[in-house]
Parts: sequence; C-alpha cells; structure tokens
Amino acid sequence: QMKRQCDQKLLIRMKTQCVPCSLNLKTECPAGYTKISNGTGIPDCRYYLEIKTHTLSLPGCRHNCMKEFEQPECCQGHWGPDCMGK
Repeated sequence: QMKRQCDQKLLIRMKTQCVPCSLNLKTECPAGYTKISNGTGIPDCRYYLEIKTHTLSLPGCRHNCMKEFEQPECCQGHWGPDCMGK
C-alpha cells in the first residue's frame, strides 16, 4: 500500500501590533499562534500617538508569532480530492 497523502507542513509567521514597549509584555498572539519572542518583544517598529492637532511617531515593540499549519497534499503520482493514483 503506497502512501497517497503527503501533507505539507507550513509555518505561518506574523507580528503583533506595534505598541509602547512597556505595554507589550502582556500582548498575546492571536488564537492558534505561539509567541516566539520574549519579554517586551522586538523594538523594531513605531507607533503613532495623536495629541490634539499633532501626531507623534514613537519607537515601540511588537511580538513575533508562529503557527504550524498542515496543508493537505497528494504524493507524487496521485491527484484529486481523494489522492487517487493512475
């Protein structure tokens, strides 16, 4: 019995919204995602603060999140919804 289904493992990465670093400690990743950065996160972004008529751009932090996803795929020589052979 040859294997017909060869699912592909995909890693989906995303970043959380940029916020003040002091507030980022409690930031959670969306449901299903795992946080892969620690503490206050990565200080590689800027967030905007609106004060009356001015908008300030301030350095902030965000977290990296990761999700493992299995994409159903047929093995070589098989196709269709049921991965049938020749």
